[in-house]
Amino acid sequence: MITYNSWGEAAHPNFSYDDALKGSKKVLEWAYEEYGEEIVYACSFGIEGIVLIDLISKVNPTAKVVFLDTDFHFKETYELIDKVKAIYPALNIVMQKPELTPGEQAVQYGEALWKSQPDLCCSIRKVEPLKKVLTGPKAWLSGLRREQSVTRANVEFLNLDHKFKMIKVCPLIHWTEDEIWAYVKAFGLPYNPLHDQGYPSIGCEYCTLPVAAGGDSRSGRWSSFNKTECGLHTR
Repeated sequence: MITYNSWGEAAHPNFSYDDALKGSKKVLEWAYEEYGEEIVYACSFGIEGIVLIDLISKVNPTAKVVFLDTDFHFKETYELIDKVKAIYPALNIVMQKPELTPGEQAVQYGEALWKSQPDLCCSIRKVEPLKKVLTGPKAWLSGLRREQSVTRANVEFLNLDHKFKMIKVCPLIHWTEDEIWAYVKAFGLPYNPLHDQGYPSIGCEYCTLPVAAGGDSRSGRWSSFNKTECGLHTR
């Protein structure tokens, strides 16, 4: 007997689809009904991003997805984005770049700013570009999960974003890492191969290191500094 999930599709035998959704479907449907074209998904194309893109494509196949292209990402990340574009051709995937090229940044602030002032580097290459993206929209989507770190433990489905002065919608807050991976593997979704090399969280190449088994998923980010967030999800 064929069973169907809440999307009206034949359920996958190796994935407890509706159990793991944990409200994500309803949140996404509400968000796109409420905000329409005035909501944007800022995606890092990590493993959570791949799941959320697939879920979004079922609710709004032409949704706007923005990648903050710092010019410093791993080549594997750029290759993954090309694969995602091919799988979801209707999605409006935008590569948002900073105002300064890497060369211009080096002239103005010195070489390897990420080593001397990582917060400033993140501000120039991620926070400020996202501010431009969010000028106009009323809300944005994020793939944050409570399980990821202490700083994300209290994230809700709907959050008042004080930094960008708008609503931040986080449909995956209750998903576990195991559920994220089960979804990706059950449906054969592409993902960054660096995840298989000890990188649970993948950002810019200069500021991301692999993490030892059992380590905090954010500990490989800016490991030489007292820093685990780029600034997009902090006040």
